[in-house]
Amino acid sequence: MSETTIPTESAGAEPTEPEPTVTRPGPAEPGPAEPSPAGAALADEAAALDAADPLRAKRDAFTLDDTIYLDGNSLGALPRAVPPRLADVVAREWGRLRIRSWDESGWWTAPERIGDRVGRLLGAAPGQVVVGDSTSVNVFKAVVAAVRIAQERGAHRDQILVDESTFPTDGYIAESAARMTGCTVRPVAAGDVPTAVGSRTAVALVNHVDYRTGRLHDLPGTTAAVHAAGALVVWDVCHSAGALPVGLDAHGVDLAVGCTYKYLNGGPGAPAYLYVARAHQPRFDSPLPGWNSHADPFGMASAYTPADGAVRGRVGTPDILSMLALEAALEVWDDVTIEDVRAKSLALTDFFLRCVEDHVPAGRVRSITPAAHAERGSQVALRCAEAGEVMAELVRRGVVGDFRRPDVLRFGFTPLYTGFAEVERAARVLADVLEEG
Repeated sequence: MSETTIPTESAGAEPTEPEPTVTRPGPAEPGPAEPSPAGAALADEAAALDAADPLRAKRDAFTLDDTIYLDGNSLGALPRAVPPRLADVVAREWGRLRIRSWDESGWWTAPERIGDRVGRLLGAAPGQVVVGDSTSVNVFKAVVAAVRIAQERGAHRDQILVDESTFPTDGYIAESAARMTGCTVRPVAAGDVPTAVGSRTAVALVNHVDYRTGRLHDLPGTTAAVHAAGALVVWDVCHSAGALPVGLDAHGVDLAVGCTYKYLNGGPGAPAYLYVARAHQPRFDSPLPGWNSHADPFGMASAYTPADGAVRGRVGTPDILSMLALEAALEVWDDVTIEDVRAKSLALTDFFLRCVEDHVPAGRVRSITPAAHAERGSQVALRCAEAGEVMAELVRRGVVGDFRRPDVLRFGFTPLYTGFAEVERAARVLADVLEEG
């Protein structure tokens, strides 16, 4: 499928407000105007693509309606397996078994068991991913532990490189980690990390996919360059996990963090995860040692002795209800390959950009998402005048994306449940909104 020719521009870092503006969809407006002859051809093409889609049956595994939901990169849709699983957890495991469920229902081992399921989607062998806490907390653990490992190699390593367009919290956490470890933070463009890393670098904290523009950064090349300089790298894979191959083991990543409520559909506030490469686990010195990561958690010793393996990434009592909801949500991945998901993701984003080019009045939007497949995640960001008002109207008409200040319309494409006909219709509704002013 050919790539779009609508105008694009480089995705430079600009001060932005991190949280999306959310507008609740009201009653759906009448559908978009009938397509032009060229638009009708796109509608026919969408129908053919949906008919040939090997993932099309997966949509039935989710609770969806007639809304065109293009915000799965913020909050994934509800998998149908989750409500009955939670009902059983509450009524039987908590209600009847009570404390026995820590052993009999496997609550105690859930962080590692579910971590292995997430790890499969990240290209991580079992025993390296632990689920729990939030992404922010796991960024803190990972960055501080990485600095400590790097400083074992030489006390002169006192610099943390941070992707300058990172999601703001990652930057805040890096600043705090730097104060704790005697380091300074140096913001650089993610693409410049390979040339910016040097003998003083302890760790580089980089986003795999830019949350605002959808730009996919070079994980293998950046990781290799950071290692060549003797430093470690921490990858934030929130916007790539469940959307494209990550290859943590294959590319020698040191540590990685991510959330599960986006493309993994774990639900609002679902627990995050921490990946610690097996080679680093014996030296992983968490800044948050808790009783759950103790070698003998029920010994209640006053001195801390860390457990072996990824368990070192645990802190306190696991959040069982949300964790087991996530486990049920991950069942939709049992017969899916991440390669098939990536192929559909690229086809969806290509097709959306073509539809925007055909339907939307010239000059009204500009893509800031790279056209090249090697540089694109699973979202499309369009710069648009009065973007906030435009997105509010889109939501009112049943097309849900989100708005990033000051002027970005952001659309996420979740291959497990997004269809090509929805994508074509979303572009026509966008065109209607812009034509009506």
